[in-house]
Amino acid sequence: MAANDTISIAVLPGDGIGPEVTAPALDVLHAVAGRHGFGVDAREHGAGAGHYRDHGSALPEETIRAVESADATLLAAMGLPDVRYADGTEIVPQIDLREIFGLYGGVRPIRAWLPEAVPLKDPRGADIDFVLVRESTEGLFVDRGKRNGDADHATDTMRITRAVSEKLFHFSFQLARQRRSHLTLIDKANVLGSMAFFREVFDEVATEYPDVTTSRLYVDAAAMLMVQRPWDFDVMVTENMFGDILSDLAAGLVGGLGLAPSGDIGDKVAIFQPSHGTAPDIMGKGIANPLATILSVSLMLDWLGRRRDDPRLLAGAADIEQAVRRALAAGDATTVDLGGKVRTADVARAVIARLGNR
Repeated sequence: MAANDTISIAVLPGDGIGPEVTAPALDVLHAVAGRHGFGVDAREHGAGAGHYRDHGSALPEETIRAVESADATLLAAMGLPDVRYADGTEIVPQIDLREIFGLYGGVRPIRAWLPEAVPLKDPRGADIDFVLVRESTEGLFVDRGKRNGDADHATDTMRITRAVSEKLFHFSFQLARQRRSHLTLIDKANVLGSMAFFREVFDEVATEYPDVTTSRLYVDAAAMLMVQRPWDFDVMVTENMFGDILSDLAAGLVGGLGLAPSGDIGDKVAIFQPSHGTAPDIMGKGIANPLATILSVSLMLDWLGRRRDDPRLLAGAADIEQAVRRALAAGDATTVDLGGKVRTADVARAVIARLGNR
């Protein structure tokens, strides 16, 4: 097989249930690669709270370089409640990587994979199917790790730059073009000057995409409408902190974080991971839901396929999604968090068994 027929994947299994959900996701990746005629060179690298505890570094330089040189990265959740930096702060290398590589496009696809798990039903019969794009490098996270103030007050800075916002909005408009051509901006422009600026940049970029319909919502109204009529949204774009909050709300609309994949995408580097945490309370029990990680593999193949213009990767991505939907419909992938009893390893087998089955 030629070198350009192989994708190189940096694998960061992380902490808690991270390795448990990464292994079946890689099994699915290798199976779909075999079916669609491309190779996979997946290499594991250390990072996370456990790595910090055992080796003194949460994100080694060699891991950073591996992420930089790979075609894409598959990253599991990181962090453990009893392992902290010396100043007491949480160990979150995944956020460090977003900042190191400028991964401004935080993609959170939300879809009704398992209709029984969806608490809200559209009387017209429409399914929930939207993408929340979260800017992932600045906003209210810009002072992360700092304590600004004194004994009587504390402040955090909201930083919005034109350069990053323009990239974010171009990315979001192009994503909307791939879907139903509707993009909703979520901000707080009626109160915060930084958000008014955010909206101004959005309006400027919007003039370049006359084929995409746009809406603008304040974040509080958006939260309400996501509960009242989530099926009306297509692509939504927002600031870092707002996106952090709304993405969990969105996952709750379709059954929880176990069905919520994600990607953090920049100009040259992209990292894909489940949206859930490390869940140390169920670590080692074999009941963790690997579907968010498996669906993150699909998202990764779709991104790589579009980047390389490779129909095999795009077909592989679609194959995984279809296999997940069929496995869930058959009841062969409903883990404990979804109200079933299927174990982690059995989910992967159920998905692999349905690859290529139309």
